[in-house]
Amino acid sequence: MPAARTWSRALLAALTAGLLVLLPGCVQGDARNTSPDSIKVWIEEDLPDRVAATQKIVDAFTASSGIKVQLVAVAEDQFNQLLLSSAAAGTLPDVVGGVPLGQVRTMSSNELIDTAATGQVVDALGRDTFTSSALDLTRSGDAQLAVPSEAWTQLLLYRKDLFDAAGLPAPTSYAAVQKAAQTLDTPEHAGFIGASVAGDSFTEQTFEYWALANGCQLVDDQGRVTFDSPACVEALRSYGQLVREYGPPGAQDVDTTRASYFAGKSAMTVWSTFILDEMAGLREDAKPSCPECVADPTFLAKNTGIVTALQGPEGSTPTVYGEVTSWVVTAAASTSPAQRFVEYVMNEGYEPWIAIAPEGKVPVRTGTADDREKFSKAWSTLDVGVDSRAPLSRFYSPQVVDEVATGPAKLSRWAIPQGQGDLLGALQGEQPVAQAVNEVANGTDPAQAARDAADTIVSIQESLQ
Repeated sequence: MPAARTWSRALLAALTAGLLVLLPGCVQGDARNTSPDSIKVWIEEDLPDRVAATQKIVDAFTASSGIKVQLVAVAEDQFNQLLLSSAAAGTLPDVVGGVPLGQVRTMSSNELIDTAATGQVVDALGRDTFTSSALDLTRSGDAQLAVPSEAWTQLLLYRKDLFDAAGLPAPTSYAAVQKAAQTLDTPEHAGFIGASVAGDSFTEQTFEYWALANGCQLVDDQGRVTFDSPACVEALRSYGQLVREYGPPGAQDVDTTRASYFAGKSAMTVWSTFILDEMAGLREDAKPSCPECVADPTFLAKNTGIVTALQGPEGSTPTVYGEVTSWVVTAAASTSPAQRFVEYVMNEGYEPWIAIAPEGKVPVRTGTADDREKFSKAWSTLDVGVDSRAPLSRFYSPQVVDEVATGPAKLSRWAIPQGQGDLLGALQGEQPVAQAVNEVANGTDPAQAARDAADTIVSIQESLQ
């Protein structure tokens, strides 16, 4: 029966992700919500200021449509567990927002998406108003799994002042990064600091950016796992050398990499565009603390260069890595109200939505049929920050702002182009890639670490069949 097959996949996904989810002894029948005037919406935005801003969008939608919305904020690291337990209990929301690509694939593999409704929303908004890369990454064959909303791009941040003083070129290649790390590694600051904590999605994200640049793919076009390929082994070797020989001791994570760079103790690091407002001194609990920042809180913003497109020795072209987050109409949705809500958020409510955090919400719907650059132009004027707010252009050069704005149109990701997007979602729990990175950073042979990770990835892939 279809329902039984669905829950077998759900349980496998839960176990693969290392989650403890208690599913009921029998699956309930059609749990689709039927209320024509109320819906439940989850968002993966649990910071109070972002929830409050979203509630204003919701209130405006209700005022214009008469449809009541129950807004529920869900922490990203709790999403899979809550999703599957809610599906089992027949209490799925109608719409989920802020869903990253891996979780879209988890929902898809467990048959929790109304792809017909989602596709109709994209058609109503106009497919040609979205970037083609965003649509490609949120599609499986002919099925539109999600409505792509916004994106962030991974950045290699580097101290331009230190590079200029040493006569170093921008670190756009493995060789340039390696030379700069070696040259700038001094008792005052590390040459490079990068994520290396095992089991951490930030480590996986950082390494996927590095690996794609070298042509390292998780799977090939036939779906065979290729993480033990020469390109991946070289990516592991070179990244491991950077963090081991030119970085501070110990495993590093999302907080320590930012803190080290902000303190002026590292010449390079890898972070997402979400760091840009903080680096400009607009968030009190994460402000730059470098010696020069005492007199000028914007010193790091002025003296930081960014690289979005990176290339390794075996990479055919420079690649850009990032994340697309989307709106999803669930299989339990009251279809018409849910579609109307997503269309509203992607149209009338779109500017307020991306204004919540413009540095990490670059629009992938660039405009409308009447004005193809409406939302892109609006984005460039939006203020960023938390405790203080100002446009990015006040702190960063036009080149940096342009790189941030155009990066999402060029995104590359593992597995999805090869038709293995479900695997990308399933890996998020066990994190074999992050484990391999951690091992190599601690001296394990890169080829052995790659083989071990590949074996784990194959096992996870087989569990999805």
